[in-house]
Amino acid sequence: MPDRRLIGSAAVLVLLLAGAAVALTADPPLDELLGQTPRAHELMRRYGCAGCHKIPGVAAARGLVGPSLEGLSQRIYLGRVVRNTREGLVNWIVDPRALAPHTAMPNTGISRQEAQEIADYLHR
Repeated sequence: MPDRRLIGSAAVLVLLLAGAAVALTADPPLDELLGQTPRAHELMRRYGCAGCHKIPGVAAARGLVGPSLEGLSQRIYLGRVVRNTREGLVNWIVDPRALAPHTAMPNTGISRQEAQEIADYLHR
């Protein structure tokens, strides 16, 4: 019988690759073309956020796997289980499966400090 973790990991990889293929077709926003890119943009691309989510202002972030991150600061919950506070968002970004074991969002290996930079950007 196949290992369930291996199957789950393969499924997440397929979702990430599908999201990345969609994301690569977008034009970069003007602020990125002018070199005024917040570090959070680069972090969201590096850790795969941009492959799964639409992220306003982030070049090529047009993923369709997860929800759009537009207006995230106005939402009450993250992943239907975590209060949408800065600390809740950081915890969700760092280890979503600790908070919602069956979420499709993978653990990316992002550091807490990098997650804080992304949370600051998304909660602006």
